[in-house]
Amino acid sequence: MSRPMNVVAAGVLAMSLLLVGCGAEPAADAAAGKAEEAGHGHDEEKGGEPDGHAHDEGEEAEADRTTIKAAMAEQSGIRSAAVQAGTIADEHEVQGLLTPVDGRVAQVMARFPGPIRTLRANVGDRVSAGQTLASIDSNLSLTTYSISAPISGVVLSRQAQVGAVAGEGTPLFEIGDLSELWVDLHIFGNDTQHITAGVPVTVTRMTDGVSQGTTLERVLPGTATASQSTVARASVRNDDGLWRPGAAVKARIVVAMQPAAVVVPLSALQTMEGREVVFVREGDTYSARPVVLGARDAGKVEVKDGLRVGEQVVVEQSYVVKADIGKAGAAHEH
Repeated sequence: MSRPMNVVAAGVLAMSLLLVGCGAEPAADAAAGKAEEAGHGHDEEKGGEPDGHAHDEGEEAEADRTTIKAAMAEQSGIRSAAVQAGTIADEHEVQGLLTPVDGRVAQVMARFPGPIRTLRANVGDRVSAGQTLASIDSNLSLTTYSISAPISGVVLSRQAQVGAVAGEGTPLFEIGDLSELWVDLHIFGNDTQHITAGVPVTVTRMTDGVSQGTTLERVLPGTATASQSTVARASVRNDDGLWRPGAAVKARIVVAMQPAAVVVPLSALQTMEGREVVFVREGDTYSARPVVLGARDAGKVEVKDGLRVGEQVVVEQSYVVKADIGKAGAAHEH
């Protein structure tokens, strides 16, 4: 009896092993299938995201750049320059008046009393030293004598009329040498503590915006009574004759210079989508580059982040590049 039972038990064990083996294979296949399915789905999801993201970045990059051929850029006046280190000026803007230089204005007077016979100069005329300005009949000698210009310059005023009697010592003409003028700049408040002689000054005419660089010569010791300001004085050349005594001017006085690792001209800056950008040129491609800005003066601005020294940046007609990028972006959207 025991032997047949062993045979039955062995048969049952063999059948169990066969069933387990047969059942394990489909389970493994199913797990593998699920894993493959999951992996495929993940690959699709993972692959879909980067493709879509890359597409978005590509669209954004495309929208922020344009291609302008060299000939067209030159025709449009677009000019690029290498980014460099530089300095930013600490400037104070003030106003002032032009005045003749002391010692360069002369009064012309009659030497002897008598009627004025002739006048040979009018206000605004340029005269040379020694040039005859008028003739007068002397009441003392009963002869006619001439008066002449003591200096070269412009006739600023005339207080003489033909037939009028010129008194001895009476001013007849005022002549000014206006080849150089003083600029008296009015400084208020705490600015007086920072502005000293020897610093650079840029003086600008209000009539036409023409500017001239000069140096602050002195700060006058007194205070202007009417304005309660301190007067700082500089000189300007009057080569074109358009710097006129009595005219108001504005000026920028530089009190300090601050070094900066990267600077660009203000003309390089544009605003796109609320961000300050410059346009970096690589060959014929112009790309909008967001920048972080620092200190600035009348002509330059410090770039704290976004640019490297040596990169080519559009410094003239940058708005033309901005417009071209705008057109390219609009065309791409459609």
